[in-house]
Amino acid sequence: MARSARSSASRLFYTLCSSTKSTPLIPHHPTPTTPLAALLAGNFHLRHYAASSAAARVREEKEAVWRESMEKVRNIGISAHIDSGKTTLTERVLFYTGRIHEIHEVRGKDGVGAKMDSMDLEREKGITIQSAATYCTWKDYQVNIIDTPGHVDFTIEVERALRVLDGAILVLCSVGGVQSQSITVDRQMRRYEVPRLAFINKLDRMGADPWKVLNQARSKLRHHSAAVQVPIGLEEDFKGLIDLVQSKAYYFHGSNGEKIVTEDIPANMEAFASEKRRELIEAVSEVDDKLAESFLNDEPISPADLEAAIRRATIARKFVPVFMGSAFKNKGVQTLLDGVLSYLPCPVEVSNYALDQTKNEEKVTLTGNPTGPLVALAFKLEEGRFGQLTYLRIYEGVIRKGDFIINVNTGKKIKIPRLVRMHSNEMEDIQEAHAGQIVAVFGVDCASGDTFTDGSVKYTMTSMNVPEPVMSLAVSPVSKDSGGQFSKALNRFQKEDPTFRVGLDAESGETIISGMGELHLDIYVERIRREYKVEAQVGKPRVNFRETITKRADFDYLHKKQSGGQGQYGRVIGYVEPLEPGSGSKFEFDNMLVGQAIPSNYVPAIEKGFREAANSGSLIGHPVENIRIVLTDGASHNVDSSELAFKLASIYAFRQCYTAAKPIILEPVMLVEIKVPTEFQGTVTGDINKRKGVIIGNDQEGDDSVITADVPLNMMFGYSTSLRSMTQGKGEFTMEYKEHAPVSSDVQTQLVNTYKASKES
Repeated sequence: MARSARSSASRLFYTLCSSTKSTPLIPHHPTPTTPLAALLAGNFHLRHYAASSAAARVREEKEAVWRESMEKVRNIGISAHIDSGKTTLTERVLFYTGRIHEIHEVRGKDGVGAKMDSMDLEREKGITIQSAATYCTWKDYQVNIIDTPGHVDFTIEVERALRVLDGAILVLCSVGGVQSQSITVDRQMRRYEVPRLAFINKLDRMGADPWKVLNQARSKLRHHSAAVQVPIGLEEDFKGLIDLVQSKAYYFHGSNGEKIVTEDIPANMEAFASEKRRELIEAVSEVDDKLAESFLNDEPISPADLEAAIRRATIARKFVPVFMGSAFKNKGVQTLLDGVLSYLPCPVEVSNYALDQTKNEEKVTLTGNPTGPLVALAFKLEEGRFGQLTYLRIYEGVIRKGDFIINVNTGKKIKIPRLVRMHSNEMEDIQEAHAGQIVAVFGVDCASGDTFTDGSVKYTMTSMNVPEPVMSLAVSPVSKDSGGQFSKALNRFQKEDPTFRVGLDAESGETIISGMGELHLDIYVERIRREYKVEAQVGKPRVNFRETITKRADFDYLHKKQSGGQGQYGRVIGYVEPLEPGSGSKFEFDNMLVGQAIPSNYVPAIEKGFREAANSGSLIGHPVENIRIVLTDGASHNVDSSELAFKLASIYAFRQCYTAAKPIILEPVMLVEIKVPTEFQGTVTGDINKRKGVIIGNDQEGDDSVITADVPLNMMFGYSTSLRSMTQGKGEFTMEYKEHAPVSSDVQTQLVNTYKASKES
């Protein structure tokens, strides 16, 4: 009996082995002469096989569970031009998802203000200054949202939000249409390859025209897009929306539009809706083969097929579905949320890469698996009441309170004392978070853009794009006693905001703060006053000019000094030349030495000397850019040569040849978009010409003229005041940095003379 049981077990195991194409470990038909050890081995391997397959099953089940949980996560950002209704939209999203129980407006008369604008300054000015993170639940899906500023001065907030998000909503105003900052945020979405939906907001306003905006998105943003919704009425007659995918009409009833009533499409709009649905199917068919096949064969296209095709095309970034509504009038927000779930990707549908530092920065695909090694990116820092708050996006693995994590950029091992989920400025303590989530940790000292792992891998995430500051101000505390608080404030802001820089003017000894524009720096000066109780004196705004050279010039400089004891000796020979336009780098140093005229250990000191010299050009003392320095020859002394001697030789050599290289001054040029009533167009255009601006575009939008111009930043100070006086307060403008361009010869002479006079005094 025992033998037959063993025999059947052996046969079963043999079958299992055969089915896995492996060699059987025991004979197929054991005979009485089969050793007992072999039979026992058979049982052991059988048990081992069963255990390993059970483990595999558990693994598969676990994987299925995490995949399912990841599919129910959406990480989205809301971005747009100033005053398109981003924060109002986010406020409604939080209300409908139950995160807040009352709606407050951005410029709230009740003194509360919108939930996501938690700073007093934001509530007073009615603008978003810092991006704010929150999370909510909609139809069993967890949606992490980051509301970003619209003003170009706070563009870094948009950059870092889009760096870590999987999808985005681009909000467009149905009256203003595609404006300058809409183009900028769309460019940022492209840079970080973020799939997006467009939401045409403010359909209740006078002059609302969603079809004009849709055409602008196609022409100005080069979107391959089509409407997935059609409004029922416009302006004050805006009643509801027709969903072209489901072919249903939605009306939003109740005091806050919380009751959605679904009806059939109104009879008078059936033909229009049918035409727009066909247009949508055509647009998606152009980028989705599966739908194209059905469309070309004239097969009926079901809502499920169309929805799946739109999802595929949106995630592949080949199509932008366009939603409509009015956040302020509580219409269309819930259907937009449905669109986020239906069309934007979950974390595992987006390709994320890390760079493996142990394999020469080889690209590694991150799967988003919670069982993998921890990989998280610190994308935003804030100084809170309890110390530094670091926002993390987790790309792989799990992070737990009390865990030790490694900062790959510094090599430091850190313990996580507190882990939280953010809801604007409120925190909810959590014990752990897994891949795909956005959380914040306390007490972790790091910089924006640092990568954290559990120590098993040495991966770093690619950092975000940080624009160069274009404007500077001299600031100093009014009272000498508040110097400590003043420097504490500057250190904190510099750590939080990579576009905010602090420096010291070597000649005047003044503290210089630099940023992205007047508003950016004004906000920080105001925050120093409010948050640190330090009154600050502010100097006249300074423009961050640059210098560059226009022709090649040779240098041959011998630095020789003998003053008893060891002297200094170093000779450098070579040339400087301008870099090719669009070369990417601003300073290049090439070592073309042949032989050992200069020992190789002195070459780094020579490069350091040239870099130091290029920090301050001789025209107006500003940094020199787009320059290439080539070292071809030199001489050294066995005793007197040193790193210091060669560094000084390089500095003097640079000054010696700089004038011969025909230096010029570059100034920041801003792309300015001005919107004024047509009656003031002539006055505003004349003023732009006076400011040495170049008009590059002039469009008509209803009764308004939209003038686009390139204007030197130096000529734009106080422009908001003069624009208001020219247009009876009806004009508005936005500007963003475009490039550094050469100044005219008369301006160059004036700047050089002013610089010389200030040095002499």
